[in-house]
Amino acid sequence: MELVCPAGTPASLRTAIEAGADAVYCGFRDETNARNFPGLNFSRDEMRASISYARERGAKVLIAINTFARAGDPGPWRRAVDDAAAFGANAVILADLGLLGYAATTHPRLRLHLSVQAAAASADSINFYVGRFGVKRVVLPRVLSVAEIAAVTRAVSCETETFAFGGLCVMTEGRCSLSSYATGKSPNMNGVCSPASHVSYRQDGDCLVSRLGEFTIDRSDSGRPVGYPTLCKGHFRTTAGQGYLFEEPVSLDARRLLPELRTAGVTAIKIEGRQRSRAYIKAVVAAFREALDALAAGTAVPIESLASMTEGQSVTSGAYRKAWR
Repeated sequence: MELVCPAGTPASLRTAIEAGADAVYCGFRDETNARNFPGLNFSRDEMRASISYARERGAKVLIAINTFARAGDPGPWRRAVDDAAAFGANAVILADLGLLGYAATTHPRLRLHLSVQAAAASADSINFYVGRFGVKRVVLPRVLSVAEIAAVTRAVSCETETFAFGGLCVMTEGRCSLSSYATGKSPNMNGVCSPASHVSYRQDGDCLVSRLGEFTIDRSDSGRPVGYPTLCKGHFRTTAGQGYLFEEPVSLDARRLLPELRTAGVTAIKIEGRQRSRAYIKAVVAAFREALDALAAGTAVPIESLASMTEGQSVTSGAYRKAWR
């Protein structure tokens, strides 16, 4: 299986490739990608140079243009597709129907991957994208079990890619409105989830108080791990008690399930974290490279803990282990 790894900066891209990534996904420094944070992403010159760097080392670059274009102003998204094609990207990762149509028509040789932001989780929906736009690969939402992934993979006429490490979300990707409610910024259009401009912290005695916009997300006692303040992972006090109302800040680690994902027919596994540090990239990519090499060699898959690289210092197999519906 291909190892697809994140890169929020050119330095992270080089780190990922050096650590063993088969492919790196990244985005332009604007609202066309779903990790539009200050200090992240690539200028046009950096993207062109990074694609050359990766090609010289046998790695691929996949450019995420996976937010939804503004009504009446698709220009920035179309320019991103044009530039990705001109720079020689191995594929673009798209979610917007109109942009998929533009890419398929204007750049028929450009390989198209369907972003997880499209939330395509059934064979019928995926085959629509394949038949209409020539999509070659779909990134599946993290709400499917391994059995469901296997069933979808058997029934579709394109490659499937699944997440194997990183943040989890209680929402089906592409369908979240919590950040929009709290900040007025949409993850699916502005490319931000809990934008840094709306995040604040203050010390209150022994507690660290984190806020998103006007909402208090957590009051963390000394010694308790603190995640980045998002509403879905908020620690709230309610009439039923105090705790994580939507979802605990725990991360996905699917290394133990790699044999099952391979048997399910998955083409590529994906590490989440374009906003993460180079230390995160190096450690996680190297661990998954070792795991995949062991799997290919028929030896035991090493499972050294990566909990320290997660936001909640704990990991789970997520929905992958849930029962077949």
